[in-house]
Amino acid sequence: MSKPAPNPEDLDSIALAGAKAKGKRPWFLADPNVERVLSITMAVAGELAVLRQRLDTIETLLEERGSISKADIEAFSPSPAQQEARGRWNQEYLARILRILQQDQDAMERPDEPTSEEAGERIGEK
Repeated sequence: MSKPAPNPEDLDSIALAGAKAKGKRPWFLADPNVERVLSITMAVAGELAVLRQRLDTIETLLEERGSISKADIEAFSPSPAQQEARGRWNQEYLARILRILQQDQDAMERPDEPTSEEAGERIGEK
């Protein structure tokens, strides 16, 4: 028999937020401080994405009904078209946030390509 789900009001959200997997934390970047900042940034980005979807829900319901309750917001289920639009927004949003990492990756794959500063100097020489 499975254990019943805990009552959300009984959960210690602060303790849960600090929970971690067993063992040492793996580091993927050369500087752990850079990775910490990236981790914080991505957590904030995730919260903002959720807030954006909630705002989209509120706007959609207000357009359809004129007034809404918190229960309306919680019960809302986006249509397939709305889900697709939200998914596209999330992809574009993450691409904007992680753009510098993508650009660094691209630069490593093309080491002979001049930087924008070098290109500007070359143009200025002509």
